[in-house]
Amino acid sequence: MPSVPSTPPVVVYPPDERGGRRVRIDSEISGMAYGVRDVAEFLRRAGLEIDPSEVAQAAWIDWRGGGPDVWTH
Repeated sequence: MPSVPSTPPVVVYPPDERGGRRVRIDSEISGMAYGVRDVAEFLRRAGLEIDPSEVAQAAWIDWRGGGPDVWTH
């Protein structure tokens, strides 16, 4: 049976006072996201192709302090 590559841990932290959320991919901070499209771009840069419309449903993303629809502190 072929091995399936595992997805690195992805954590989106709670929004700060400016509405940005830190994004960590595989123990490294990738940047500050201000929307789902930013999260998708950080994932793309890490080699994980995902359509921005699919980010909200991705079970392997750990949304802390609110889901993908929460961008205010």
